[in-house]
Amino acid sequence: MAESMKGLHRSHRCAELSNKNIGETVTVMGWVQKSRNKGGIIFVDLRDRSGLLQIIFEDGDIGAEGFAKAEKLRSEFVVAIVGKVEARRGAVNPNLITGDIEIRANDIRVLSEANTPPFPIDEDSKTKEELRLKYRYLDLRRPDLQRNLILRSKVANLTRQFLVEEGFLEIETPMLTKSTPEGARDYLVPSRVHPGNFYALPQSPQLFKQLLMCSGYDRYFQIAKCFRDEDLRADRQPEFTQIDMELSFVDVDDVIDVNERLLKKMFKESIGIDIELPIQRMTWAEAMERFGSDKPDIRFGMELKNVSDIVKNSGFGVFTGAIENGGSVRGINAEGQGTMARKKIDALIDYAKDFGGKGLAYLSINEDGSYKSSFAKFMTEEELDLLVKALSGKPGDLLFFAADEDEVVFDVLGNLRLELARNLDLLSKDDYKFLWVTEFPLLEYSKEDKRYYAKHHPFTSPMDEDLHLLDTDPGKVRAKAYDIVLNGTEIGGGSVRIHQTDVQEKMFGVLGFTKDEAHERFGFLLDAFSYGVPPHAGLAYGLDRLIMLMAKEDSIRDVIAFPKVKDASCLMTEAPGKVDDTQLTELAIDVVVEEGK
Repeated sequence: MAESMKGLHRSHRCAELSNKNIGETVTVMGWVQKSRNKGGIIFVDLRDRSGLLQIIFEDGDIGAEGFAKAEKLRSEFVVAIVGKVEARRGAVNPNLITGDIEIRANDIRVLSEANTPPFPIDEDSKTKEELRLKYRYLDLRRPDLQRNLILRSKVANLTRQFLVEEGFLEIETPMLTKSTPEGARDYLVPSRVHPGNFYALPQSPQLFKQLLMCSGYDRYFQIAKCFRDEDLRADRQPEFTQIDMELSFVDVDDVIDVNERLLKKMFKESIGIDIELPIQRMTWAEAMERFGSDKPDIRFGMELKNVSDIVKNSGFGVFTGAIENGGSVRGINAEGQGTMARKKIDALIDYAKDFGGKGLAYLSINEDGSYKSSFAKFMTEEELDLLVKALSGKPGDLLFFAADEDEVVFDVLGNLRLELARNLDLLSKDDYKFLWVTEFPLLEYSKEDKRYYAKHHPFTSPMDEDLHLLDTDPGKVRAKAYDIVLNGTEIGGGSVRIHQTDVQEKMFGVLGFTKDEAHERFGFLLDAFSYGVPPHAGLAYGLDRLIMLMAKEDSIRDVIAFPKVKDASCLMTEAPGKVDDTQLTELAIDVVVEEGK
């Protein structure tokens, strides 16, 4: 039967005690990790969010009634213990912060009994994730998940502290806003007061933070909940958290400067990693040419090389055909992998096809300098030598080549180098490599829709020197946009915004909006701009992804308290669920179920 805490006050968390407290009488409270009855003496590992602490119960110290309570303790019972801190009489446990002390109990209260949990509350649990998420409140008791959420809290507080000291104001923006058709799908909320009309949950606070700049708040930030109705993966959830900011009277370098100093403080004071400033910068064009990705992982080399000039007149139709169609031939060098089994090479060729490639050509360099290749019979010896030289090949290396339109070649080889790095164990989670990627294309063209879309959003400013191209060659316009990348993952991105009316009108024109259409979608922002808007810029971090990398986890689900699974459902609460017909009637909604579904 559960007992009251009346008269008891916790003096310390478990791992707050050390050998400096030896001789003190303390009160600790927590969950029973495990209990071992050695006959006349009971050892209990007590757990709270700070860690583990060993408790000793002996009849002579705690009395017969207290000892009888201790004998009944089971995993996950919640208890309060009063006792004296002593040096361990048995073996010291070097794996515990409290491994050289124990508490000799003289009082115990069982605050709550517990059913046997459906899985052990152990660090690095091997229990299937589906079961753990169904009982997430138990899963969250695990020390590794608790460390992750404590780290998340610490990073959020460090961020607030830094930004406030830099003159930022924390301002909340609405959760119920207007749907905008551009970008990912919105989560919609029906309005009871306005039947047939819907709010949208924000995909980001973008428009509101720009309005705050119009309102003269100068520097804004918010740790904001955002929502996107899109397919999920390991680093994506339907609801996620951004560290969002906007600054007035700034340009690209100003935003990068304040964020580099933020990252330095954040990593140093939370996980002890010292980031060297300034962080390396690379243009989008260079990132694509060298790594086939706009978020390159620079922990390893294996860079792409353009060999189109070498093979453009060769006898290999796969290469020459790609070049004649306006594409390219590029390669990477998997150093030291010349003896890779054909089965593994075939698996990599199949992997390349997942990214639109028709296949891969390969060439291995034998130890005697001779070549073994899938295409050598179509090439001259001189052409093969030039290919090897272009990729800095040496005996024992394995070269891969892709030939197609540039976009496909980049996607194939960019992903192939990552797959090779994973297979060759080149990706250390202890290595933190930051990179700014800058000068993104302002626009991307949809062949299907035969129109341009904003790469970032319609308010991103073109590079000053590219402004004239908006009229003549919009596809070549570069943006004042920047992403911060960590180990091949984009952890944040932003841009300088357009503040000139004529440039904004040109941008809407390129995107195919008439003045009326632009005003219908973004009228309140455009109206605000007409009353005087400062030059402004911003950036937003994905807090979940950032913490995932800092905690060395593989999924953001491990750094979010109550995440959804890949179909956007919650296994614990069984959301989403049906609602009463009365609620639907009040909202003027009729649910029509398709036949067979």
